[in-house]
Amino acid sequence: MPLSIKHFTTALTLAIASIHLSAQTFNNLDISSDEGLEILTWNIEWFPKSGSTTVGYVKDIIEGISADIYAIQEIDDTTVFKNMVNQIDGYHYIMMDGWFGGLVYVYNTETIEILDTYEIYTESQYWSPLPRSPLILHFSHQGEEMYAINNHFKCCGDNYINFNHDGDEEMRRLIASTLIEEYMREELEGERVILLGDLNDMIDEIEETNVFAPFLNSTDLYWFADMEIATGSSSGWSYPTWPSHLDHIMVTDEMFEELNAESTEVMVIDVAAEMGGWYYYEQYVSDHRPVAMSMEILPMSVENPQSATVKTLEGIYDLLGRECLYSQGQILIYRYSDGSCERRISFSASQPE
Repeated sequence: MPLSIKHFTTALTLAIASIHLSAQTFNNLDISSDEGLEILTWNIEWFPKSGSTTVGYVKDIIEGISADIYAIQEIDDTTVFKNMVNQIDGYHYIMMDGWFGGLVYVYNTETIEILDTYEIYTESQYWSPLPRSPLILHFSHQGEEMYAINNHFKCCGDNYINFNHDGDEEMRRLIASTLIEEYMREELEGERVILLGDLNDMIDEIEETNVFAPFLNSTDLYWFADMEIATGSSSGWSYPTWPSHLDHIMVTDEMFEELNAESTEVMVIDVAAEMGGWYYYEQYVSDHRPVAMSMEILPMSVENPQSATVKTLEGIYDLLGRECLYSQGQILIYRYSDGSCERRISFSASQPE
């Protein structure tokens, strides 16, 4: 019985994918170096979206890029993912126990020493702003300790923050940013921290619609490493089908010197170009491109301080400029000893430091 046009097209597509899979190498994507730390974020869209074909591609891509740490989102089949990583020489994974993998780290066992791993904001009251509890990796690279925080924020919305509705998608992302910023400020002060993941929003929007205001309002403490990508051509963004740039990497001030170094590179990795085009990449791997950062980590020492000044909180004010006491869930203005101000929405039961 002859094949219909539809069946013939499907068979041809699968045949071409099989040829690509058997012959494909991704060595041109190699970002590894002897001295630097290479870390990337990658939403691989409900792995494995096309079964064993996806598994083969993702395995080859991880081997080809050769990063030290992969912060990955959207693991649907945790068993298949674990088996895949176990077949990659020199790599292992960090995944929390449970039926849903969601957030995962894959790391080079020769260059990365794992010191601790844990989730934050796991309680039910945080499930709306943080449907995937942030996964923290405390690790050492060439003797230098730091933290990574892998995230996958709530998607979608209308690009308008409804401050009166906690269920609004943008509001959920704003609350998520606020909670994570408070954790970093209170629990990881003075530490080198890399925040990364599919954060499902743009970082270069105006303040009124920007869900990352808790970070962007404190440029002395945080900086998005991929800001130039976000403000650049849409052809270089991480989510080209919209197009939008949704996957981000941010560092704390303890890493500003490294971020500003000439040797540091921040890039969106165009895996599709190595697969013969976007169609094959989206069909068999993901609808997101990986976003990577490569930097040489400097020793932290008294002689090489990362933060020159320390500011203290002098007062809290409401939106009308009246001094007030801390109140949970309100929009407040924080004024500091260096004359700076921050608009923050706090959801902690007690006043953050």
